[in-house]
Amino acid sequence: MTPLILASTSAARKSMLTGAGVGFNAVAPDLDEADLKQRLVTGGMGARDLAEALAEAKALAISETQPTALVIGADQTLAVEDGLLLDKPETPDDAKAQLRQLSGKGHRLFSAALVAAAGVAVWNHVGIVRLSMRPLSDAFIDDYVAAHWHDIRHSVGCYQIEGAGAQLFTKVEGDYFDVMGLPLLPLLAFLRERKLMAS
Repeated sequence: MTPLILASTSAARKSMLTGAGVGFNAVAPDLDEADLKQRLVTGGMGARDLAEALAEAKALAISETQPTALVIGADQTLAVEDGLLLDKPETPDDAKAQLRQLSGKGHRLFSAALVAAAGVAVWNHVGIVRLSMRPLSDAFIDDYVAAHWHDIRHSVGCYQIEGAGAQLFTKVEGDYFDVMGLPLLPLLAFLRERKLMAS
């Protein structure tokens, strides 16, 4: 069977694939993601295309050295309703500032996956989720970040929808797995088409 590699060490993505019964190895790509992202954003790339471009870069970085494998790259970007792009917070103060920017507003998550084989992209999908955050008081934000910083520091938008982050929202429109960071259902369909999973 064709080897399957996830070009990521994201705990959430590994958990989703494992839970769905997918056999894979996880390998961190040799890629300066921050530099690439900065160059793409400076060049005017929007949130949707940015998620796809980063997923592609991760997949190709591994695929070019593992030509017999199928390599899954994935990335997620967040755009506030005014078009502002947010990154993962570096400090608790960054997290508080992001939550204040999102408070009472809508934002979109773009969850991209791309599969590469022998250095060529063979499949891709970008899921879009629209989320509405309720107005948050400064006291709530301070308490929330203090209680959950360890869990949210790797999450763009500073929440984990599967946990206490659910408290932040009034409405979520889209696929749950996309919020988690991987368009899992379309990916599983592709893997079945490639006979990598039972159909």
